[in-house]
Amino acid sequence: MDEHRWLQQISRTKALDLLGSVRIGRLVFAPHGIPAIRPVNHLVEGESVIVRLTSGAAITAAAGHGGLEVAYEADCIDSQTQLGWSVIVTGTARLLTDENAAARYRERLRPWITGAMDDVITITAEVVTGYQLMAGDPVGTSAAGAAGPVGQRAASGR
Repeated sequence: MDEHRWLQQISRTKALDLLGSVRIGRLVFAPHGIPAIRPVNHLVEGESVIVRLTSGAAITAAAGHGGLEVAYEADCIDSQTQLGWSVIVTGTARLLTDENAAARYRERLRPWITGAMDDVITITAEVVTGYQLMAGDPVGTSAAGAAGPVGQRAASGR
């Protein structure tokens, strides 16, 4: 691989659009202080990531008691060219208690494993960070400094 490779930070809007273009990502949470990562399917609606979970999943109890800080990551990297993108959303996961809304999301989020998948959580996108792995020379900057700032917070400034 002789060509230059670099990361280009993408806007919050584009990052959420890319996240919405794939159906599977990784939910990162730390119940009892020990990090856990689970592959799950999702959808993006506005500034929220919606996830359908196995009934009684470890995250459900914590999300149902005032919320839980989590990270959600999805990517699309071509195995041949090794180019693509990665998006990370950090925010608060909350158990969705509105049964009508939960039923609508259950209809749209088809489980990809068997078993009861009745719990739905929403993750408010507080910080959204997205990068594209690019080939070639970065325009107007050096390859070493192309990544830019760390993340983009929601307008609330949290």
